[in-house]
Amino acid sequence: MNTKWTAPRIRAAKGKQRLAMLTAYDAATARLMDEAGLPLILVGDSLGMSALGYANTLPVTLEQMLHHTAAVVRGVTSALVISDLPFLTYQISVEQALESAGRCLKEAGADAVKIEGGAFRAPVVRALVENGIPVLGHIGLLPQSVKAMGGFRVQGRTAEDAARLIEDAKALEAAGVFALVLEGMPADVAQQITAAVSMPTIGIGAGPHCDGQVLVINDLLGLTEKPPKFAKAYVDVRTAMQMAIAAYKTDVEGGTFPGPEHCY
Repeated sequence: MNTKWTAPRIRAAKGKQRLAMLTAYDAATARLMDEAGLPLILVGDSLGMSALGYANTLPVTLEQMLHHTAAVVRGVTSALVISDLPFLTYQISVEQALESAGRCLKEAGADAVKIEGGAFRAPVVRALVENGIPVLGHIGLLPQSVKAMGGFRVQGRTAEDAARLIEDAKALEAAGVFALVLEGMPADVAQQITAAVSMPTIGIGAGPHCDGQVLVINDLLGLTEKPPKFAKAYVDVRTAMQMAIAAYKTDVEGGTFPGPEHCY
């Protein structure tokens, strides 16, 4: 029987095991990930684009995250399940962040939450951790700040910006995050951050030098019509689904489905 992954166990994996993380939004997909032995499953607010048809993550609500997190939790026995706190559910006050994060653990069964932001977010992280809520940090390209950043743009290209990201990572480490997502930054900057902190870094579009990697499950399965440059499709599920749906339509229209073998 697999041992349950915990936030302290993830933190202790630095330098000992590279960590694979994927996003999931439903029990069936999460069960397959858990059976494959993934230590981390993120119920990402990427839900907005991957499942709900939004252009970005901003419209996703806390209620939607609770709904999908609970579904993922029901499919998992071993992996650490992390719930994204969506836009405007933790920015207003520390009290709001505590309530939102607490609901993710209490109502949905999440093991931890993820919030975006660097050093300026340290007081919120510290308050959550002090109240028994494990936090996964997230710096670099911040999807919830897409309007301010002018799009999904790589961060840390200048020496000044790279230095700021390193300070962000150290501030979040001091605040108590158990791991840190590094998104959309040059590989050498991610390498410097990874060397500068004692907790694992999880890269997405940040090169090969992080302690682990995360991908959106739709990108991995080849379901995304226009995947980002950093993603890798391990299978073409999109084409397989198109063919299966077309074949079903043909069978129904031709009267060959259901056949005798499909009847009670």
